[in-house]
This record gives sequence, C-alpha cells and structure tokens, in this order.
Amino acid sequence: MEDMNKASLTKLGWKVSTEPASVWIQCVKARYWKGRCFFSLFPRQNNSWGWKNILATRDLLKKNCCFKIGDGSTVDIWSDPWIPWKEGFMAKLELNNESIAMVGSLETNGLAAEILSENFDPTAIVAEPVPAEVLSNGDLGYGEGDENNNNNNNNDNKTQEKKREIVLGRNVHTTCLAVTEPEANDEFTGDKDAYMASVLARYRKTLLERTKYHLGYPYNLDFDYGALGQLQHFSINNLGDPFIESNYGVHSRQFEVGVLDWFARLWEIEKNDYWGYITNCGTEGNLHGILVGREVLPDGILYGSKESHYSVFKAARMYRMECVKVETLVSGEIDCADFKVKLLANKDKPAIINVNIGTTVKGAVDDLDLVIQTLEECGFTQDRFYIHCDGALFGLMMPFVKRAPKVSFKKPIGSVSVSGHKFVGCPMPCGVQITRLEHINVLSRNVEYLASRDATIMGSRNGHAPIFLWYTLNRKGYKGFQKEVQKCLRNAHYLKDRLLEAGISAMLNELSSTVVFERPLDEDFVRRWQLACQGNIAHVVVMPNVTIDKLNDFLNELVEKRSTWYQDGKVKPPCIAADVGTASCLCGLHK
Repeated sequence: MEDMNKASLTKLGWKVSTEPASVWIQCVKARYWKGRCFFSLFPRQNNSWGWKNILATRDLLKKNCCFKIGDGSTVDIWSDPWIPWKEGFMAKLELNNESIAMVGSLETNGLAAEILSENFDPTAIVAEPVPAEVLSNGDLGYGEGDENNNNNNNNDNKTQEKKREIVLGRNVHTTCLAVTEPEANDEFTGDKDAYMASVLARYRKTLLERTKYHLGYPYNLDFDYGALGQLQHFSINNLGDPFIESNYGVHSRQFEVGVLDWFARLWEIEKNDYWGYITNCGTEGNLHGILVGREVLPDGILYGSKESHYSVFKAARMYRMECVKVETLVSGEIDCADFKVKLLANKDKPAIINVNIGTTVKGAVDDLDLVIQTLEECGFTQDRFYIHCDGALFGLMMPFVKRAPKVSFKKPIGSVSVSGHKFVGCPMPCGVQITRLEHINVLSRNVEYLASRDATIMGSRNGHAPIFLWYTLNRKGYKGFQKEVQKCLRNAHYLKDRLLEAGISAMLNELSSTVVFERPLDEDFVRRWQLACQGNIAHVVVMPNVTIDKLNDFLNELVEKRSTWYQDGKVKPPCIAADVGTASCLCGLHK
C-alpha cells in the first residue's frame, strides 16, 4: 500500500512538471509557485499536507528525469537536472559563479564555457577570437603564432623579454546578485524568501568548497564562534576613543580595552603609557601608525622597503608624504646598507620608517635592531625618527619563536599593528593598533556629538570584532598560540622540503611560515588554490588550519599538473634565482 501511494504521488509530481497546461496544475501553480520552477521550490509551513507530499517526490523524479531546455529561464543551473550525459544530470558547482542561477542566463553572460568547463565537450563550444592584449607600453600584444604578432613584435622580442602582465580577476558585475523589489503577494506565497534561501544555500556551498582550497593568503580558518551567535542581533558600535565611553550605550569597549591590554603586555608597554584601538583591518593600522608619525614629525620622509605592504605606499599618497623606497636583500628584508645611503642623502629631514615584521610575499622580518643602529649611525637622534612596525601576520607569531628579533616598546619604536583576521582567526577583517600615549594627543579631539574623544581614522568601529578577539585570546592564551606557531613552522618546512624533492624551486625564510616557489604556469591552478603571485613566484602561507593532508593534496596536484606543463620541453620552468637566490632555484641554469 505504501509503495502504491508513493507511485501515485510520484505520478502527480510528474504531471505537475510535464503538463503545465492542465487546469488543476495551473490552479496549484497560481497558489504555490508563481513564476518558479517546480524542482526548486521550498516547502512552506502554510502548504497543504497533500502538496507537501507531492513535493517530496521530486528526489525520486530527479534521479530518473532530465529537463529539455527551451529558453532556460526557469531551469536552475546548480539544483535542477538538465545535462543528459552527466551522472545524476546535475552540473558540477563551479566556484565564483554561484550568482549565475538560470540556464538561460549563460548565453547573456557569455560564461558557458568557463562555468561549466567540466560538464561540456569543449569541441562543442565555438571559440571566439581573443582580443589583443594591451602591453605596459600601450602597444597591442597578440597571441603566439598570430600574424600581427609576427609583424609587429618579433623585433621587440629579440631585444627584450616580454614582461609578465598582471592577471586580474573577472568583473564581478557580470555575476553580481541583483537586488529586486518584492512582489505584492510575496508575503503570502513565500517565493522571495525561498529564492533568497536558495541563493544563500548555494553561497554557503561555495564557501565550503573554497575553504578546502585556500593556501595563498594568511587567514586562519580554524575557528568556532558558535557561542557568540547570540550577540549577532545587536548593533554594537565602538564610537570614538576606546578608553572613554560615548552616549551610545551598545558598545563593547570593555572587551576592546581587555584585548589592547593583552597586546600591550605582549609588546612590553605599561597600561598608562600606551593608546590603541581595534581597527577595521590591517591596512587601517598602517594608515594610523604612519599618520601618528607624520603628526609627530610633520616634515618627515617616509622610508619603507620595496617589499612593504602596498598600504604603506597608499598612506604616502593619501597624506602627501615624501616617500623613499629602500632596496631589499634576496630574503626580502630591508637592505640597511641602502637604507643608510638614502638616510644620509636626506639627513636634514626627520625619518618615519615602516619596519616589516613579515613581508607580504616572502614573509621576511626586517632587523629592527639593525634599523635603529643605522639611524643612530647616520646621526638621527630619537626625537628625529619614528618607527612603525607592520606586524600584520608575524607580529603575533614572533613573540612565540625562540631566537626571533623582539618587537618591544622598550626600544625606540612609535607604534605596532597586527591583523586580527590572520593568525588570530577572526571571521571579519580587523586589527590591533598600539602607539605611545604621548604621541596621540596631537591627533585626539573632543567630539561633543559623541560625548567622547576620537583619534581613530574610521570613527565608527565594528563592536563585534573586539568580542571575537577577546574570546579567542581567552580560549588559547599564550601557550595555545605558541603551539600553533610551532605547528605552522614545522608544516612550512615540510612543504618547502617536499617542493625541493620534486625539483621545484622553493625558499623559506627562517622564522617564517611563508613558502615561496615558482609560479604555476596555469592560471586556473592558481585560482583553484587561491595562490598569491608576484612576477615569477607564488607563495603558500601555512596557517593553523593548513594540515599536512591539505599540503599533500596540493603537492600531488602541482607535481601532476607540472609534468604536463613542461612535458614537451618547449616551455621550461622559470628561473627565480633573483627572487629566492641561486641555492633555492632549481631551474635548468642553477639545478
């Protein structure tokens, strides 16, 4: 009897999906799913018992039926069966394109081949001519073998090597999620809620998938903040100075100051001697630190190594500061010999220096003591220089590494900043900025509207971020962070050794968890593993969530892909000796 009932309901489900002209189906459609596809509907609480049972038959129908595509306007790419030759008739979820929802939108977006490359026979897709590439000198470049390329660029190629063009991501406007007005009966039908639920479900699926292949950027994804979900219903805003309450009562200053005190102890400065705040990102910490330096030394010149984070040079542009880039060693740390030359050339002006506690690409740590020594040798007294330490990632790792150079306010530094969403593992971008209290008065102003003071850059600040940071610092403590640092360093050495064993050029700075290696030839591979690249090199940042198994998956895929990239001998692995040194380069010239 149960089987007969299921068969009868399934037959009704089949009629609903194949006989839209039927009168009873038109009535049901007007009641339950106006303008939607039967297979993408969500059961609603106000649905009848019979209709809920018909909806329940869709899983059985999906296993054995497939859409015949017309204009594709009602067939969902990701959740509907529509590809006859695929197992289950379902498209494989292609990342970064979750906003392309309906099959009919593929043609208008022009992304069919890219989104569903693994679902279609490539020979069935008509290739369009690739537009000419705009080179750095403004000329048009053409693909290899193109007649224009032979006529216009052969002579240039003989005299100089073509520079690698920066590969930018796709324009998000082609895949954005439109905001649409609700229909008059949406509250009754629930269609809008169902649509948004399906979009969010697909987005969550994308996030889960992308997290599996996350290696190139320094974010710790190993966290669980379920206990803080109860606070997400509140608009928590830390307006103005963290140490002075404002009239806005929904704040988290007590958490913020607790976090700041923890970092003050880490960097050895007394409570009464420092000022700081939880920033909205690491860049804001650099912007604030350099701003304090400029206010203390208004005519100072900003010095930073050429491998400093781009936000340092952004600060120079924003504040209209004279900026001098200093050369680096092969390791990526500042070359203090070149620093000395440039200081002496500008000896009449104060110096504002950005010291890197871990460079962006190579994870190199500038020698803070040598920087201070160089300043003193050039005749700069402590009242004529200001040092900001950019410790975005390694600023929190270095204190737990033996033999690491110490970042301490017992030395003549002016400020330190770290990112909260990197090694700590906060789910939203944030950071910590600490400076000397004596310096902050030049920035701080009373704000009557707030009934507080303000020396921050952004004014309004995310009040949830301090709570997340406070929660993690309490759970892990100094010993917990020390264990995670040791794990990261061990795994980074493992990755570097395995790369070299496979004949792949690789470098790992001492005290660093950033492994630098030759840039993969295939940009699809780069995007899949979310690698950060610069010139001929790429890097993997080994964070607490990066396991040995994950590294093995990456290595195995890289070795397999690499064997196809260079198998015919026409293309050879790049020489990266200029980036990592001859000892770490395994190209044909240095192997």
